[in-house]
Amino acid sequence: MTTGDLATRLDLTLAPDPGRVIIKLFVPGEDALTQTRAATLVDRITLLSHDETAGMLRETLRRFGDRHHDLEATFLHHYDLVRYRVPRHLDLPPAGRLLVGAYFSHEYAVEAAALCNPSMVAHPDQSGLSPGQLRVVLSVRQIGEGHLSSIGFATALLGPGTALTVADRSGPLTVGRRQSTHHRRDLFAAGLADAGQDSEVSATVLGSLPALFDDDGFEQAVARVPADLRTRTTTHGILEELRRMTASDYAVAFPAGVPLEQRVLWPATAAESNGMEDARFVRVLREDGMPSYRATYTAYDGRRISSCMLESDDLCYFEMTPLRGPAATNKGMALFPRPVGGRRLALCRSDGETLGLTALDRHNRWGPPTPIHLPRSGWELIQVGNCGSPLETESGWLVLTHGVGPMRRYAIGALLLDLHEPQRVIAELPGTLLTPGDTEREGYVPNVVYSCGGLLHADALWLPYGASDTRIGFAHVALTTLMAAMRPPRGDG
Repeated sequence: MTTGDLATRLDLTLAPDPGRVIIKLFVPGEDALTQTRAATLVDRITLLSHDETAGMLRETLRRFGDRHHDLEATFLHHYDLVRYRVPRHLDLPPAGRLLVGAYFSHEYAVEAAALCNPSMVAHPDQSGLSPGQLRVVLSVRQIGEGHLSSIGFATALLGPGTALTVADRSGPLTVGRRQSTHHRRDLFAAGLADAGQDSEVSATVLGSLPALFDDDGFEQAVARVPADLRTRTTTHGILEELRRMTASDYAVAFPAGVPLEQRVLWPATAAESNGMEDARFVRVLREDGMPSYRATYTAYDGRRISSCMLESDDLCYFEMTPLRGPAATNKGMALFPRPVGGRRLALCRSDGETLGLTALDRHNRWGPPTPIHLPRSGWELIQVGNCGSPLETESGWLVLTHGVGPMRRYAIGALLLDLHEPQRVIAELPGTLLTPGDTEREGYVPNVVYSCGGLLHADALWLPYGASDTRIGFAHVALTTLMAAMRPPRGDG
């Protein structure tokens, strides 16, 4: 244990595995300033003889078939995406289509660069366990070539005692298939308010939408825009912005037979095109009393960030929506696991440096935050934020925090919020819970320990954390030890 840290590290580390690969569309020359080489490549493939085509396809399937689920279906999908480049007079046989798809595919190692920033929640399946054990889901941030982030998963067992094991993560990965979903009119209206889209065109579209609508319903609403509005010079741009906003709501489904650790949530919208980062999962109870999962995450398009939320009842089907409102303008929102005083609350860091509390208003916008903890101690003077959703204890809401100090060194601390008035800090850890150890300070981003969510089990805090944005470690501290170390807050200011 690092001197001064309250938590004890467990003897287990998850390292990035370059063998965990998915298949992506590959278009030769698409990153060049000149015309792509795709058409020429298609011409070359179609000139192959029947035997050459069959042999090349057979060898490709032999080399890569065991590394992916339903490889031929992926090849056919990629063929469909580029088939317009195949001369119309050519009727390619099935093997030819598959081979074209193979040439327009490549493997991408989702965690070739780093594996970090985990969160931990109870698994939906708690069968077959021994006394003192809890099966958990570990969400992870995977970073590959080009600093492109996606969300992956692992399954682990906690207990008995301080035992922790992580299930085997090998096997072919699957990117969920994107599906259309129903859009909520109130969230769409909140998005219009955030984007400043106050115009006759947007008001007309919004006014003709029902409470729930699908993509076809949206286009029908667009078609009802009167001709005298359609002919305005600004209308085309406004409608394209509205389509982009609608497209940011989507769903992803995985086959039920694909193990959790083989599922990958991959960027699926323009806002996510450069990554889905730092998912903070929390297990919640729906209004009907059934458990469900939610997670906030950061979408990044290479220039801008936006806060989003995913929801899932079974971790097979996920629905993604943007978060709206003043508190959702920065990274790192974390949802409370239940309403407090009838309000849905979240932690945030909308100003980039202060831990705040925000509530969802009647327009489904996260309102202006109330500051609850300012950077004050030496290890957090640059900024302070949360390390996941608050954990409910008898004494209050336990909030794990991250702070940034000299040389951009990250550390993890803790606060205790009042159960009924969580805007009040009633105790804080005077020191740190965890700081980068000597063997953890080197990595993709040096001198960092960071978590997106811990878990309480068997009267202890279990804390998964990213070490220097490269690997994942685990720490443990008895809840009584942590609470005994807390002190009344010194007061911010």
